[in-house]
Amino acid sequence: MQMAEIAREFRGMAANLALRMPISWINILAGPSVTVDGRVLDSRTQWFLQLLARSGQKPLPQLGVAKGREEFDAFQAIMGGRPAIVGEIVDRTVGTPTGKVRVRIYRPAGSVARLLPTILYFHGGGWVIGSLEGYDLPCRFFCARSGCAVVAIDYRLAPEHKFPAAVDDAITAFRWLSTNAASLGLDPARIVVAGDSAGGTLAAVVAQEMRGQPDAPCLQWLIYPATDPAGKTHSQESCGTGFLLTRDDMEWFAGHYLDAGADTSDPRISPLRAADLSGLPPALIYTAGFDPLRDEGQAYAERLAAAGVKTIHREFESLIHGFIGMRGALQGAARAMDDMVVGLRHELAGLAR
Repeated sequence: MQMAEIAREFRGMAANLALRMPISWINILAGPSVTVDGRVLDSRTQWFLQLLARSGQKPLPQLGVAKGREEFDAFQAIMGGRPAIVGEIVDRTVGTPTGKVRVRIYRPAGSVARLLPTILYFHGGGWVIGSLEGYDLPCRFFCARSGCAVVAIDYRLAPEHKFPAAVDDAITAFRWLSTNAASLGLDPARIVVAGDSAGGTLAAVVAQEMRGQPDAPCLQWLIYPATDPAGKTHSQESCGTGFLLTRDDMEWFAGHYLDAGADTSDPRISPLRAADLSGLPPALIYTAGFDPLRDEGQAYAERLAAAGVKTIHREFESLIHGFIGMRGALQGAARAMDDMVVGLRHELAGLAR
């Protein structure tokens, strides 16, 4: 059974089992709690993972790139819940030296601000999968709940476009947005660079590349970012199988994204390895307890703080990688997304004072 079929089954299964069943029933069906590194897996997430495992899904390396992209987007659409209400969605293109990149602009409903704060969002997916369509639901949610416009970027994907194509597109997109923000009704002084997983890496890289520029981002909002693909961490071992994102997936992504012999210590690949992190914009960093990327996200937060950058790090210790795409199926994911948006609103309010 393929992931698209699994997604369709979850329309019934997840609603009836993962969402509607009392937690006491979930606890019985899921069995003994799963504990790793002193963290206890969210019960509904545990049940969800068991159902997913029983479905016989193929891992990404077996699906291949084209099928993996198709099924990832279908899965996101089913698991993401009902679309949040926004005021306007407009698709545009941005010219780059190598062609045009699509962008999608979300505006909140009922906003009276002349110039809106803006989240420049880079989607996750290991630089190989993910799309504007696959991330439509999280972007709608972030727009509706934050009061910010969201500008989502359809950067080039590997293996058709290997590193540094995604980085180049991310930097070009930021510069385009900064230059054109006012004409779009957006505030050029309040641009947040944001993303999850590989998109969090791109956001961190943009913040580093724009350091010291008059139009630098006001804030970086990084959700379980990959900050050190070159390194080996404890969480890669302890959470590397059984929690959706696996070590094999990460190797598959890297194999498509990077040329053989690529220097993985390059900060554009591993932002944690930058020699100096001082002078960067304030950072909100969110990690998941059952995520192979957990430790490198925490390490990046610690290095930023040590460099004098205002940094807030919060770990959602009971959740797994990819939770922002599961708001409709997992209550823990929905609560985490609410909390992240509250944190963002708080920091933006502080910058305005």
